[in-house]
Amino acid sequence: MKQIIQDLKNGGTILEEVPVPQVKNGYVLIRTTRTLVSLGTERMLVEFGKANLIDKARQQPDKVKQVLDKIRTDGLMPTLEAVFNKLGQPLPLGYCNVGVVVETGRGVTEFQAGDRVASNGNHAEFVCVPKNLCTKIPDSVSDDEAAFTVIGSIALQGIRNLNPQLGETIVVTGLGLIGLVAAQLLKANGCRVIGSDFDPAKVELAKSFGIQAFNPAKDGNIVQIVENATNGVGADGVLITASAKTDDIIHESCLMCRKRGRIVLVGVIGLNMRRDDFYKKELTFQVSCSYGAGRYDEEYENKGHDYPLAYARWTEKRNFDTVLQTIAAGALDVKSLITEKVELKDYLEIYGDMRKRGSIASLLVFPEDAPLVRTVPVTSADGHFAGKGKIALIGAGNFASSTIVPSLKKANAQIKYISSAQGLTAKILASKAGAENATSDSSEILKDPEVGTVIVCTRHNLHAKFVTDVLGAGKSVFVEKPLCLNKEELAGIEEALRKAGQGVTLTVGFNRRFSPFAVKMKQLSGTGAKNIVATMNAGFIPPEVWVQDMEIGGGRIIGEACHFIDLCSFLADSRVVAVCMNAMGENPQENTDNASILLKYENGSNAVINYFANGAKSYAKERVEIFAQNSVLVLDNWRKLTGYGVKGFSSMKTSMDKGHKTQFALLWERTREGGEPLIPFESIRNTTLASFACIESMKRGQWIEIEK
Repeated sequence: MKQIIQDLKNGGTILEEVPVPQVKNGYVLIRTTRTLVSLGTERMLVEFGKANLIDKARQQPDKVKQVLDKIRTDGLMPTLEAVFNKLGQPLPLGYCNVGVVVETGRGVTEFQAGDRVASNGNHAEFVCVPKNLCTKIPDSVSDDEAAFTVIGSIALQGIRNLNPQLGETIVVTGLGLIGLVAAQLLKANGCRVIGSDFDPAKVELAKSFGIQAFNPAKDGNIVQIVENATNGVGADGVLITASAKTDDIIHESCLMCRKRGRIVLVGVIGLNMRRDDFYKKELTFQVSCSYGAGRYDEEYENKGHDYPLAYARWTEKRNFDTVLQTIAAGALDVKSLITEKVELKDYLEIYGDMRKRGSIASLLVFPEDAPLVRTVPVTSADGHFAGKGKIALIGAGNFASSTIVPSLKKANAQIKYISSAQGLTAKILASKAGAENATSDSSEILKDPEVGTVIVCTRHNLHAKFVTDVLGAGKSVFVEKPLCLNKEELAGIEEALRKAGQGVTLTVGFNRRFSPFAVKMKQLSGTGAKNIVATMNAGFIPPEVWVQDMEIGGGRIIGEACHFIDLCSFLADSRVVAVCMNAMGENPQENTDNASILLKYENGSNAVINYFANGAKSYAKERVEIFAQNSVLVLDNWRKLTGYGVKGFSSMKTSMDKGHKTQFALLWERTREGGEPLIPFESIRNTTLASFACIESMKRGQWIEIEK
């Protein structure tokens, strides 16, 4: 299928050929017929992409500080690699989609194939959208009209926050697409509406809807106009739908308001406010968030859990419905807002120079016969060797892009497939990796006899499923940590590995044991019992992020601290026999990313893992110390190893090396030539059980022994 994306690195707006996405549980797959181009929001993204690095930095000063902190802790080259990797991930454009349902995922009962629907899908021939961000279109509303559903909901949510009453005077500042929709909705609500814009054509269009509209450049000071129109009282409320960098708009909004008036911001403006403006009149100010209640809520949007109507009357989906009902009733005229309709193939007529266009609303018209193809070729197989010895990736997220693929490329690995359910991310990463194919259908990988090793780098809750599927297909598997999230999944993996037979291996991405620093520390610390202290300044992750969800990410101890359990086991050269963990706070069970873990080893070694999320980002992320044989070894952030009392060794220093390069070079070697697993499965199993025991120990408040 074809999809419009914005390249943030070179600024190009591209019509890319990508796999059709897989329909997920709770989602709807839609064949697109129309999309609406949001000239305000999308123009900002396009212009950001076209800006040079310095201008990009000026637009995001908070990101500049993060980059500087990372340079201090990680070094210049790793930081530059991370920045350019981020810029190398194009953005899908568009969020106003109309189409016909093709497939529905499990748990979707309100839609079926053939339904006409509006959603916040992108500019793509097929989109996969959560059911709570999708709604049916009334028969009397055309596809062209329905394309305004999401834009209309943005305007409607701003109005709901403003809470206008019948007979009130409301000023709409900025008569672009959202402003013109908002002005009509306010009029339908029984308000007296005054509109303001510097574009004469938009002012005239507003007047045609019965709005009192003015051009300040021609008609004079808008504050005075509002004062005169309200007999000196002032407006009851101001809805700001403009997009401008100036702070004058918020100042003028305050001046034109009556005492105790309300101001709601829907657009993007300068917000250096004057306290006196608000103080004298006791004004209120609010920023409106997108389409309505539920926006950016993982539970509502992606898991499909609706809010009870009695307690959240207007969710984003209910706002979608309201806009469509208003169009159907004839109270909202959107046909008059359509400036042009452009075929998808001619998309550059819109995106070529978005500032010079006088368009209010541009519609993209999609072909009706787009094929439903889930695997697309990326590079020719010429020059690639044949036979069972190629690699495939399932998962195309940030870690795959920033770490796995660059490491495989350095090893000259042959990648046949990169897969992601979304499709777009697979195509982008496959192009970067020089892979032969991009796909949204992982079953293609399992059936292909040329694929010898599959790398699984999806969200953690999918690891066990894909690992067992790959092993069941008779292929070796490398899975990013963690191996799985519970003992039941572990038992299933053990059984699948046992059945897989000779030559099939399982590896978990415990990369730190492959770092030359870790290898040197193990060598210098000798044999016998030792004390190990590993500290991770992990950084704060909000609780709503998927990693923190115990069902999806497993939490940060199982999901990430397992790295350090494996590292300590490697350095101790022994098996964990007991675990004790304590977390910070009065309710430690809700604070597992600030914890200390004690590990007791079979050979008498002890290890302490401090996994903290409340430190400063400007401080080094990782530190490992070994105390053994009257000596101390200190590793600082995988960049410098220092020895104290170590005969013949003082220090070792290189650029940051966490072992990824060596790990994937060895994986590629095993894929081509066979051999023993990179890490013995018994060690992987012991580490996995120890990570589970950490959570159990915290809950029970005692040491937990690890089964053999």
